[in-house]
Amino acid sequence: MGSKRVDAARRAYAEGNMDAAKTAHSHKAFDEDQHKEGAGDYLGSLVYGALDGIVTTFAVVAGAAGASLSPAVIIILGVANMFADGLSMAVGTYLSIKSTQSYYEAEKKREEWEVDTFPEGEKAEIRQIYIGKGFKGKDLEKMVELITSKKAIWVDTMMAEELGMSPEQKDPVKAAGYTYIAFLVAGFIPISVFVLSHFYPLTPQFSFPISFALTFITIFISGSLRSLVIAKKWYEAGFEMLLIGGLTAVVSYGIGAFLGGLVK
Repeated sequence: MGSKRVDAARRAYAEGNMDAAKTAHSHKAFDEDQHKEGAGDYLGSLVYGALDGIVTTFAVVAGAAGASLSPAVIIILGVANMFADGLSMAVGTYLSIKSTQSYYEAEKKREEWEVDTFPEGEKAEIRQIYIGKGFKGKDLEKMVELITSKKAIWVDTMMAEELGMSPEQKDPVKAAGYTYIAFLVAGFIPISVFVLSHFYPLTPQFSFPISFALTFITIFISGSLRSLVIAKKWYEAGFEMLLIGGLTAVVSYGIGAFLGGLVK
């Protein structure tokens, strides 16, 4: 996921909204986007944490329901999956961001060393990069001179143009935390009906259909929120996740029904 300004520009493009596109490219948008961090920067972690939480937990519920297991067993399996799988996803998010940041810093130090040790060779690389972009003659030499006049700009250009790398701004601890919280909250929805059935009488035949309905409504809502982090219309993103969730439910329920005889 990019910055909030870039995300706004992507949505404007996907929607064909010229006014929103102009706003995303305004001086104000650029100024507000500089060095600011907020919950919006972690929207991707929230959305994908929620989607993974509800889909994987519902898969467990569907499989258990297909095997005609008791509500108590369904709750135990669902809660165990919710906390364990959620933690696994959070740790994976943390390690992914941390590894990306560490690799970027290591490569940046190497580029800084090369600029200090082999400035002419690095300057030749800048020249070749901009020749590839169509610069030549005096314009090319002026561009090379401007970029190599400041070490920070020089190194950043090498990182972006030679290595195709950009810094990861997100805090890995915060991203992991948002992922885990979203996973737990969304993951509880499929088992919430079975939990409530312990306090309020509910016919077992109705528990799974209600859980199914709540889950798929939430999957659609969470899926539609992906339009905030990918270039897709909200309803397309929502229905896409419904198809994935539906396939997961059918497979899990079918496997549970097929293997249900093992516990009878």
